[in-house]
Amino acid sequence: MTIQLPENQTAGPADGLSRRSMLAGLLAAGGAASSGLLAAPASAAPAVRAPHDHRVEALLKKMTLAEKLGQLQLIGNEDDARKALAKGQLGGVFSVVGTAKLNALQKIAVEQTRLGIPLIFGLDVIHGYTTNFPIPLAQGSSFDPTAAADDATISAKEARRSGIHWTYAPMMDVTHEPRWGRIAEGSGEDPYLASKMAAAKVVGYQGGDISSPDRLAACAKHFVAYGGAEGGRDYNTVDVSLQRLHNHYLPPFKAAVEAGVATVMTSFNTISGVPAHGNGYVVHDILKGRYGFDGFVVSDYTGIQELINHGLAGDGADAAAAALPAGVDMEMVSTNYVDFGQQLLAQHRITREQVDDAVRRILLVKFRLGLFEHPYTDEAGEVKAPSAAAMAKSREVAGKSMVLLKNGGPVLPLAKSIGSVAVVGPLGTATYDLNGTWSGLGTGASTTPPVTVVDGIKAAAPGAKVTYAKGCEVEGDDTSGFGAAQDTARGADFTVVVVGETAAMSGEAAARSNIDLPGVQQQLVAAIKATGKPFAVVLINGRPLTIPYLAENAPAILEAWAPGVQGGNAIADILFGTVNPGGKLPVSFPRAVGQIPIYYNHENTGRPADPNNKYTSKYLDLATGPLYEFGHGLSYTTFTIDGLTLSGTRMSTHGGKITVSVQVTNTGKRSGDEVVQLYLRDPVASIVQPVRKLRGFQRVSLGAGAAKTVTFTLTTEDVGFYDNAGKFRVEKGKIEVYVGNTSSAELMDTFTVG
Repeated sequence: MTIQLPENQTAGPADGLSRRSMLAGLLAAGGAASSGLLAAPASAAPAVRAPHDHRVEALLKKMTLAEKLGQLQLIGNEDDARKALAKGQLGGVFSVVGTAKLNALQKIAVEQTRLGIPLIFGLDVIHGYTTNFPIPLAQGSSFDPTAAADDATISAKEARRSGIHWTYAPMMDVTHEPRWGRIAEGSGEDPYLASKMAAAKVVGYQGGDISSPDRLAACAKHFVAYGGAEGGRDYNTVDVSLQRLHNHYLPPFKAAVEAGVATVMTSFNTISGVPAHGNGYVVHDILKGRYGFDGFVVSDYTGIQELINHGLAGDGADAAAAALPAGVDMEMVSTNYVDFGQQLLAQHRITREQVDDAVRRILLVKFRLGLFEHPYTDEAGEVKAPSAAAMAKSREVAGKSMVLLKNGGPVLPLAKSIGSVAVVGPLGTATYDLNGTWSGLGTGASTTPPVTVVDGIKAAAPGAKVTYAKGCEVEGDDTSGFGAAQDTARGADFTVVVVGETAAMSGEAAARSNIDLPGVQQQLVAAIKATGKPFAVVLINGRPLTIPYLAENAPAILEAWAPGVQGGNAIADILFGTVNPGGKLPVSFPRAVGQIPIYYNHENTGRPADPNNKYTSKYLDLATGPLYEFGHGLSYTTFTIDGLTLSGTRMSTHGGKITVSVQVTNTGKRSGDEVVQLYLRDPVASIVQPVRKLRGFQRVSLGAGAAKTVTFTLTTEDVGFYDNAGKFRVEKGKIEVYVGNTSSAELMDTFTVG
């Protein structure tokens, strides 16, 4: 490829530009563009200008360059914020909580700077501000977008009334990597499920008007392909084809933009060699251009500065010259825009139009938030403790989000009249570990510890004798507590073994190379099995674990994830049948770490796995397929799904539709929830398609013996795909439709696109 340098720039030392830094800037402006053309930073006009607002335009005309650059700056502590405000160069502050502190900073901005432009205050409100809900991965298990919306609605109310305007959520990074700690923050391995959950959470945070005193500006993150980090190591390289980028990683962001998300955050990773913070193709061309996103894009923590470490930029000036033309509007923590903006303009490495567009977008969000009219927060209204209604909703969502992986016998649910229950395991009396990663950072959150499993069981079965033995720590090799744990189990009618991960073992910078149960917890389960007494295992964790021993030896396994502030009560609700489990896995559970990546929506090979043929795609020492597949989840009742009917046999390539109907029947003796799942397969296409892809789901509640017809509408959006030029294609041919209650559904019919 030949790169044509602009006529007004040279590669010589006279203006301080190295050839490397110049190429970096060129790539940043549009180096991965589908046209194959590279636009120089100085000529890379904004893809789509923010909507015209006379208030914004009037203010923009009054601003000096220094004031404009200041609006592009986001600071993460009070002291640095005050220093920046003293220069009139600050757009926002994050990770400061408490209305008094926030109002004090806002007073400086509004009353002591020349133009009185208010600050925007951000915080990581990921799954709760004061009231902690289950982690987002757990919410994905609900297969119910209202669960995500409920979390976001309550979190927004608590945070906004406490002075926060802006949350860095939802995270919608699709991933096939359970080793990656941040899998806990997303909705799992499927882009369709992630899209539905992300859109619901955006609406929950923002409502119809983000200026409302109960709403927050949402931030879709991390843009884009962060979940593809090699080896599951946080911040690591992502090398991805254009079709995989558009078909797998981008759909949730497109859905978030369509839902009206106010802001977007760029990701730490490279995307096929170009870091996201300097990647003009994904930010400038796709997000702002093709998707028409009119909010502002914020960097991640020092993400622009890190362009130097990546090797795209030689210094801070290079980094700023790469990021701003690429479409990153606001810089978090590092200060390259403020430090080098004037210099870069003089050198024609950025343009006034690019600066103005970034400022315009930030001001527009501030106006939409109503900050100019209402910059301060009523300190008397600060939320310092969860309300009863919020606690009840957190408990409800936690119950929806748990997945019954196994129930041999069945041994669950337990009778509330049971005489005695032993709780064994290091997480049986855990508190904050039940909240999981990125638990509520708001005022008062730390003063409301989660309900423990022991306390939840005591409340659910008040007549039972409940005893507890720790047995071991989550990590470490000390087995000296096994004897006491066995004695406790022998003395009870039933034992609940609570094992898993601490909150710190998942989330950001928490990759694990081995995702077995940590420490000696598996041996503890074996010790309880050796007593011969009935037991069930409850898992508290932020990622899928490799648990073949449990699958083989535990009578029952409940995946509770990190269930939040009402975790112990919600677990007890499931154990005693007050709530019938209805959650499904949003991510595959591998049999062993060496099997990763394993996911349901994989492409076929020329030699699909065949146990009778050595020369096929499989391992010699491991069974084919996951331990527990995507969409798996049991219930205390039984369901049938049958009567698959299609409204027609042919869909037009131009706006056609097919309606798919099935009947779901509760054939058991108690009420319960079933998740009806629809998958498609395109067996012959110009780009090889996944063996199945989820294109519809509905969570249905049915009483014993009740039935309901469930319908799905398929369109060309469902049968089409993006090619390796990033173009959407709808091709003629046969489409297979599968409907059931897991990704291996067998009920099938076909229609033709043509």
